[in-house]
Amino acid sequence: MHGVRRWAIAALGALVAACQVAPPTPSPTIPQPPVQPEAQARVVYAPVAFATLPGWSADAVEAAWPALLATCKAFAAMPARAAAWQAPCTAAADLAAPDTASARTFFETHFTAWRVARSDGTDTGTVTGYYEPLLRGARERNADFGVPLYGPPDDLLTVDLASLYPELAGKRVRGRLEGRRVVPYWDRAAIDARREGLAAPVVAFVADPVEAFFLEIQGSGRIALADGGVMRVGYADQNGHPFRSVARVLIDRGELTPATASMQGIKAWGRRNPERLPALLEENPSYVFFREVPSPAPGTLEARIDGPIGSLGVPLLRERTIAVDTRYVPLGAPVFLDTTEPLSDAPLQRLTLAQDTGGAIRGIARADFFWGFGDDAGRAAGRMRQQGRMWILWPREVPLPQAEARYGAP
Repeated sequence: MHGVRRWAIAALGALVAACQVAPPTPSPTIPQPPVQPEAQARVVYAPVAFATLPGWSADAVEAAWPALLATCKAFAAMPARAAAWQAPCTAAADLAAPDTASARTFFETHFTAWRVARSDGTDTGTVTGYYEPLLRGARERNADFGVPLYGPPDDLLTVDLASLYPELAGKRVRGRLEGRRVVPYWDRAAIDARREGLAAPVVAFVADPVEAFFLEIQGSGRIALADGGVMRVGYADQNGHPFRSVARVLIDRGELTPATASMQGIKAWGRRNPERLPALLEENPSYVFFREVPSPAPGTLEARIDGPIGSLGVPLLRERTIAVDTRYVPLGAPVFLDTTEPLSDAPLQRLTLAQDTGGAIRGIARADFFWGFGDDAGRAAGRMRQQGRMWILWPREVPLPQAEARYGAP
């Protein structure tokens, strides 16, 4: 027993040293240049009057109500959040279908608005977009659908680091056994080369490798099956390798410009260069594994929202939810977002809920805006890379978790 335990500890040490630390449930956004760390940056929160939020008085804040109820439902099962959120969630449950005025009064009564900024006073960050795509596919391989979407492999090891390193709470490492050694799991190129021998279930087969690639980046989607049904799939796990932007690869090669390196631009490049496409996709070593997600029961809050499941464990409401960096924005919090429409200066100012995360969503005032399901949402998401600001709405008289645990009260 003691020998086995010593080997297990040694193997874990090797795994920690060799494998990429990654968030547990990332929902990656569209390809972006690598995110650089904000050197010496510290977040600063400052309470502000709701009247100072740009566009607050014009927003139809009641449109975010289903997302708020979903946050309350999730927080009810979290002792650390349930007590702090009891007053606003109880009041929200009593307002069955608020109009704009009563919803605005509710938020102004039960929440404090906190400006999110850096210690140097700057408060802008990058706002990208993501969506839920629709692919065509089948449960069994056939002549039309031969690109597999894999579930988590049987030989994928996943270790939660929180019990060993409290400062890495919520982080995991992935790897595999090679004899008695723990080594990083296969990267994308190796997985592609081992397709027939990969010890992983296949969730579905689709037609286009580029569509499958972008499904990984979005993290969830729907598949129109050949038999007429629709399958919903969502993120299940990841191979532990870091995400690398193929957009950045094409920009660095001079084959696309920053203005044309959108999702649509990359797909068009693939159609022009089919023989070079596999090598381009393998520039990104990260690989996402999927699971089938059941459809919500009719008549439920989940069916009313009808979106993919985010990191909070609740469905995402189109144009009212965002993915955030939870080092700076508490997961589940209402966030008022001030940005602009894709490729435009037209204001996009609205109340959202921070219900998702993503491997590329890193930084203060960084957000990924969920546009919803389908081609129109995809067009908006693929073109969105704007600047924006955000304000966290948090229950009155309750300290922000980051303000309390990391920086002291603002």
